[in-house]
Amino acid sequence: MQRGILLFLCVLSTSTVSGCELFGRFDMPSLFKEGDIMIGGIFPILIKQILSTSTFDKEPPKVQCEGFDLRIYRWTQAMLFAIEEINNDPALLPNISLGYRILNSCASPTNALRAALTLASGAEEAKATSHCPPAISALIAESGSSQSIAVAGILGPFHMPIISYFSTCACLSDRNKYPTFFRTIPSDYFQAKALAALVKHFGWQWIGAIQSDNDYGRNGILAFKEEVEKFGVCVAFVASVLRTYTRDEFLEVVEIIKQSSVKVILAFSVDGDFYPLMQEIVNHNITGIQWISCVAWITSSRTSTPEMYRSFGGTVGFVMQKMAIPKLKHFLTSISPYTDPNAPFVRDFWEIMVGCTPVLPGVHAVTEDTKKRCIGNETLMNSEDDFFNVTQLRVTYNVYKAVYAIAHALHQLVFCQPVGAQTVKQCLNLTDIQPKEVSKKLQRVNFTNQFGDEVFFDENGDPPASYDFINWQLINGKVQHVTLGHLSFAANGDYKLSIEDEKIVWRTGKTVPTSVCSNVCPVGTRKAQIQGKPICCFDCVPCADGTIANSTGAADCTPCPKEYWSNERKDDCIPRTIEFLKYHEPMGLALTLVSLLGASLSLATMLVFINYRETPVIKASNFELSSLLLFSLFLCFLCPLTFLGRPTVWTCMLRHTAFGVTFALCISCVLGKTIVVVTAFKATFPGNKVAGNNKMIVLECNTGSQAAFYAVLGYIGVLAIICLILAFMARKLPDNFNEAKLITFSLLIFCAVWITFVPAYISSPGKFTVAVEIFAILSSAFGLLICIFAPKCYIIFLKPEKNTKKHVMGKIIK
Repeated sequence: MQRGILLFLCVLSTSTVSGCELFGRFDMPSLFKEGDIMIGGIFPILIKQILSTSTFDKEPPKVQCEGFDLRIYRWTQAMLFAIEEINNDPALLPNISLGYRILNSCASPTNALRAALTLASGAEEAKATSHCPPAISALIAESGSSQSIAVAGILGPFHMPIISYFSTCACLSDRNKYPTFFRTIPSDYFQAKALAALVKHFGWQWIGAIQSDNDYGRNGILAFKEEVEKFGVCVAFVASVLRTYTRDEFLEVVEIIKQSSVKVILAFSVDGDFYPLMQEIVNHNITGIQWISCVAWITSSRTSTPEMYRSFGGTVGFVMQKMAIPKLKHFLTSISPYTDPNAPFVRDFWEIMVGCTPVLPGVHAVTEDTKKRCIGNETLMNSEDDFFNVTQLRVTYNVYKAVYAIAHALHQLVFCQPVGAQTVKQCLNLTDIQPKEVSKKLQRVNFTNQFGDEVFFDENGDPPASYDFINWQLINGKVQHVTLGHLSFAANGDYKLSIEDEKIVWRTGKTVPTSVCSNVCPVGTRKAQIQGKPICCFDCVPCADGTIANSTGAADCTPCPKEYWSNERKDDCIPRTIEFLKYHEPMGLALTLVSLLGASLSLATMLVFINYRETPVIKASNFELSSLLLFSLFLCFLCPLTFLGRPTVWTCMLRHTAFGVTFALCISCVLGKTIVVVTAFKATFPGNKVAGNNKMIVLECNTGSQAAFYAVLGYIGVLAIICLILAFMARKLPDNFNEAKLITFSLLIFCAVWITFVPAYISSPGKFTVAVEIFAILSSAFGLLICIFAPKCYIIFLKPEKNTKKHVMGKIIK
C-alpha cells in the first residue's frame, strides 16, 4: 500500500528543469501563503458535497460542495491568526516564516483523503516559471473522526505529523495504526467516561442514543454503552443519522423516539448530521425529552437557536474548556473581500455577515443573482454577531494550540533548544527538515502558552482531559451555553465531577427529569427480571415470608436470622414469639391439676393398702408388687410436670428418662403380678431444640435419637403385650378375686392409648406435641390405677363382707 501511495505522489507532482510540473489537479478552493516552512490544513468549510453521477467514459466532474459554515471558517482564521502571531514573535522561530496551505474537505472522508494527498505532493499554486515551495512539514486536520482516520491512515506510514482539533474517536489513540497522529481535544475514551458519569450523577437508568453513522458516532456510543452498563444503565435504542440521509430515514428515527418510553436521549453526533433530525423533531413538536449532547454540537451556533430551544431547551453536556483570545477579534473584523478579491470563501462569508453581495473588480456578477449588491463601504468593526465573540473559544482555541505546538516542535528541531533560550542559532538547515523528526519533537513538546495553559501530549498523542459542563438556557431571547460545572481526569483515570445542580434549567423546569423503564422497587419487594427485556425493566415481587428487603431497589431479599421473622411490610426482622406449654395457660393448668390428682390418688391408694395390708384382698393382690406398682404410678403421674414450662437442659434430661423408667417399672410390676418378672430400663435423652413455625419459635426438647425414643416405647409395648396375653389366658380362672380380668382390661386401655399416641404425636404441631405426650401418660396411668386398684378399694370401703379369706378363696359351685 505504501509503495502504491508513493507512486501516486510521484506521478501527481514531478520536478522538471523549469520547475514543478503537475499531472493532476485537486480543484478545490484553497488558502495559500508561502513561507520558509509550510504547514498544511484541512477544514470542512463547506459542509456538504453535491453528489454527481459518473459515467466512467470521461474524466469525472469537479467536486462541488455547499453549505458555508461560519463556525468552521473561524477555525481556519484562527490558524491564519496563529501563524501571523508566530511570524511576528521574535522568540519563536526567529527569522523564519511559516506558510500555509488550507484545503476544504466538504466533511467527506474521500475528499479529506484527496486533500491530504494533494498537500503531501506539493503546492499547486506554484507557476511553471517559479521555484518549488517547500513541502509541508506538518498537517492540521481534520474535524471529523472518519476524515482523520483516512488522513492519518494514509500519511502515517510517511511519518507526517498530523494534529486534529476536533476528532475525538478513541480509535485514533492507537499508536500502532496512527503513529504520528496528535490532537488538542480529549479522546472519546474520556468523553464516554464523562457522559457516563453524568448519567450516573442524575440517576438516569433508561436512556436512548442517537449516533452519527460513521466512525465518530459508532465508536463513541460503543464506548459510552460499555461505561454506563457498569452502573446498571440500559440503552433502550440506538438510532443512526447522517447528513446525506433522506428525509424518510430521519422520520424513521422520529418514530423511534415517539414510540419509546425513554425521557433522556444522548445524541453522539456532529452538528451537520444531527441538525436535520433536530428540524424534524421541532416540526413534530416532540417535547419533554431531556437531551444530552456530546462535544460536537452543544456549542454549535447552527443548532443553538430559539427555534431549536422549543424541543431542545435544557440540553446538557460536556465541552472542552473555553479560552479567550482577545487579539483575534481585530483579525476577524478585518476580513474583507475588497482586500483580496480572489481570496476563497470570503465572498460567502461577506454575504452572510453583511447581507449583500460585494461588487469586486474583475469578478463578473451572475446575471440571475437577485441578492442585494454592496455599496463598498460596509464594515464589520461594530458587528455584534457571535462570530466575533472571542471570549468563549473552544474548538477555535484547539486550532490555535495546534499551530503553536507545531511551531514549538519546529523551533526545537531547527535550533536544538527550547523557546526562550538566550542564544538562538540554527543547528539544522530548513531544507533538511523531515516530517519524521518533526513528529519526534512534537511528541516531546511541553510548554505553557501566553494564557497559562500547559500544552503537551501523552504517549498516545492525546492532551490532558478536562471538560466544562454546559446547560442550554434561553436568556434575553438567545440560547446561551451556561457553564455550571467541571470534570477533570487524573493520570490514573479517576475523575472529579462538580456540578451546580440547583442552577440547571431542565426541559421539565427546575426538577431533575427521571428516566426509568421500571420504577424503583419499594422496601419489602425485590426485582424480578422480565424475560426478553433489558435488566432495567423488571417487576417488583414481595419478599417471601421470613425474608426482608429494607432498602429500595433490592435485587434479592435477605433471610432473617433463625430466631427472627419478617414483619408484615417485609422490611424488618422481628423476634419470633417463643411458644411452649406453660403452667398458667388453660391447657397447662388442666394437665397439671389432672397430674396432681392422679399422683394424689396413687398416694392415697398406697396409704389404704398399707393400712389394710393384713386383709385378704390386699394379701391376695400381692402387697409388695401392688405397692411398687402404686409407687411407679405415683411417679408416672408426676412425670408430666417435667413436660410443662420452658424446656431446660435438666428438664429435658429428666422428662424422657423419668417417662421410660417409670413406665417400664409400672408395666413390669403389672407383668410381675401375673408372672414373676422384674426388669428395669434406663434411657437418657439430653438436650433441647428450637423448632421454627413461621412467626413463632416452639421450644421443644430434643429427644436425641428418634430410634432410641421409639425403642423405649417398643420395650414398654412388648412388656404390655406379654402381660396382656398372660392376663387374657388367666381371665377365666375360678377365683372369686381374679386380678387377671382387671389387668387385661387395664392393659387394653394402655395399649389403645399408646397405639393412638404415635400418629397423634407425629401430626401434632408445636407445643401440642408435648400436650399429646402428657395426655397419653396420664390416660394410661389412670387406666392402670382405676382398673386395677378401684375394685379393691371398692371392696375395702363399700363391701367389707367380701374382704374375707373364705370369700377370696371360695369357688362358685352350681
